[in-house]
Amino acid sequence: MIIVYHQKNKVVEVETNDAKVPFEKNSITENLIELAEKFPQTLIIWCHISFRSNLNILEFQNIFHHEKIMASYNLSSNYFISKEIGYVETSPFLNINKKVNYPTWQMSSHVGGVHASILLMLKNEVQKDKNFDYFLNSIAKLAMPLGLFCYSEPMLIKEFSESLSKQSESKFLLFRFVKQHYKTSWVFLLFLNLFLYERKFTVFPLLFSLFYKKRNLDSSILEQIEIQSSKKVVEKGTLDIIIPTIGRKKYLYDFLKDLSLQSFLPQNVIIVEQNPVNESVSDLSYIEKESWPFFIKHIFTHKTGACNARNLALKNVTSEWVFMADDDIRIDYGFLKQAFELIKKEGLEQVTFGCYASDYPQSKKNKQKSQFTSFGSGCSILKTKNIENISYNTNFEFGYGEDSDYGMQLRNLGFDITYLPKPEIIHLKAPIGGFRGKLTLPWQEDKIQPKPSPTVMLYNLLNLTKEQLNSYKTTLFFKFYSVQKIKNPFRYYANYQRQWNKSLYWANKLNSQK
Repeated sequence: MIIVYHQKNKVVEVETNDAKVPFEKNSITENLIELAEKFPQTLIIWCHISFRSNLNILEFQNIFHHEKIMASYNLSSNYFISKEIGYVETSPFLNINKKVNYPTWQMSSHVGGVHASILLMLKNEVQKDKNFDYFLNSIAKLAMPLGLFCYSEPMLIKEFSESLSKQSESKFLLFRFVKQHYKTSWVFLLFLNLFLYERKFTVFPLLFSLFYKKRNLDSSILEQIEIQSSKKVVEKGTLDIIIPTIGRKKYLYDFLKDLSLQSFLPQNVIIVEQNPVNESVSDLSYIEKESWPFFIKHIFTHKTGACNARNLALKNVTSEWVFMADDDIRIDYGFLKQAFELIKKEGLEQVTFGCYASDYPQSKKNKQKSQFTSFGSGCSILKTKNIENISYNTNFEFGYGEDSDYGMQLRNLGFDITYLPKPEIIHLKAPIGGFRGKLTLPWQEDKIQPKPSPTVMLYNLLNLTKEQLNSYKTTLFFKFYSVQKIKNPFRYYANYQRQWNKSLYWANKLNSQK
């Protein structure tokens, strides 16, 4: 391990194993690249000289448990890239919970680290910016979608307070970053949002940004680096599977048959069957009539709703791991074995798998393993102890957003979600099962219909930053304009504003319910 101490954007000292290492009087970025070339198999840590005595060195092995991890911690009250970046990005990587290990590309020069092999892979692909913070944020933003695992990690440092002064925020820097790391159209959206919501007229930052070239990385650049995590995530290796179902007898049977043929068998399969008809009985006679190589716990309820069903099932999980599954998926006989081989190898605790219709075009599938921006309630394997204190928010019942909200609950507890393209799940997307009456939502009779759906608005209110919510409002305004009947832009805006307010009203009402 090599530690680079810096101050005022210059290196002041480099040490390894308590020995001093000579360095050139170059920028911090260039020094890191040179050190990576000299020590290609080591972890490189950077630290502001003010926090030298606060480095939590004993935790570094746990934090950097494989070579594709980049972690830092910001000790200022704001980040280098200002919060206004929310006007162009809606991902969960902006609203950072600084109390826990949290996935984000927003890196800090205050304290952090990355393996030398990552720097060597990127040294000729990313400009060696003299501004160290800009360089760190740039490589994280570019490489995170390609398999670099990036985190805000408070355990990097001990016995600290956020004592550094607030970082200066430059609109020129913000626009430049957007131009170099997003589609060009987003700089114009940023300009528009800053004017609409903050009354800032940022003409010169916009114009100057247009002179910068977009940065890109080859999608396979990090695949040459093999991961072998030192983190032991599997102890007992036991697995329960939860399946909510309603009126899909044949589809559920086929999936149970897939599970019975697995080379790695689950201990328990927990099925929550729903039928709202009071006098109804179970339709799943094959559970008792046939022999299964695992125990099936069958819960029958007259209360419908996927959120409620999954919460019921999760209360009955007893194994170390849980596979959240849909009732209309199919898996290969080696799926569970392959899944746990990857979980062990890469030290993963929450995984969402590629899940596609059988006729989905191969060219459109997400083939890159990376930190996931959402969560799949019907295609994920998780460590049970990590979800003991959370549940599906039933205010999302019969709407949209419960999956994404559950993912945000996980992240805010310090548990990242990884997307794995393989092994793949086939989603049959079965027709809606029986026993479903016509659902009437509280807002369906309103003269002014909410836009967006109140459950989507609820997710946004709970999990997005103010800037992200405002940007969502702007983009929805333009998207909706082309598909609605009112073409007079002034009348359309007035109507849209009423619909937005109505959505806010219902979302807040949903949020007040327990």
